[in-house]
Amino acid sequence: MIDKSVASLVEVLSQIKDGARIMIGGFGTAGQPAELIDGLIELGVKDLVVINNNAGNGDYGLAKLIQSGAVAKIICSFPRQSDSYVFDEFYRAGKIELELVPQGNLACRIQAAGMGLGPIYTPTGYGTLLAEGKPTLHYEGKDFVLENPIKADFALIKAHQGDRWGNLIYRKSARNFGPIMAMAAEVTIAQVSQLVALGELDPEHIVTPGIFVQHVVAV
Repeated sequence: MIDKSVASLVEVLSQIKDGARIMIGGFGTAGQPAELIDGLIELGVKDLVVINNNAGNGDYGLAKLIQSGAVAKIICSFPRQSDSYVFDEFYRAGKIELELVPQGNLACRIQAAGMGLGPIYTPTGYGTLLAEGKPTLHYEGKDFVLENPIKADFALIKAHQGDRWGNLIYRKSARNFGPIMAMAAEVTIAQVSQLVALGELDPEHIVTPGIFVQHVVAV
């Protein structure tokens, strides 16, 4: 019997070790798996490479993870906003490395990894510092720069509902990066608000099929 549901956050997160490369879903706080992040902090892992859309808000969730000293490097699109004071403090002090990736490139590079593709050409970033040292291509009157897929050891994502097979349904804008991150990681851990019985999820509404999810935990 396939049953990917787990009762303990600590149990499912204990497989994450120092130096792991982790995708964390969310657009700001929308869809951010805060409880999984808190569990990661409790484990005390260090030197993490985190891939996320931004670099945390206030002292909540991802910002709290950075504040704990667990993150060595962050790959993101929007590291700074009005309440990103934790990242600002760590970056200015040289305590965290930043790799800046335009948002469309971030999504496409994660999708490329999930689809098993190699490097992709994109016009975004061409002719800027972000393109220095990268191959370029002139195609049909436009210039493109080559970018590598972004993949991870783990993806921590949040969904609204899930079943024991790992099928997931999201709530509105909380869907954001979750589906593509689930495809691009070796191991996907999904926290759900509701764990439902098999057959309760409308197949037409399932966004992430269970094949891309290894663990589901209700919080």
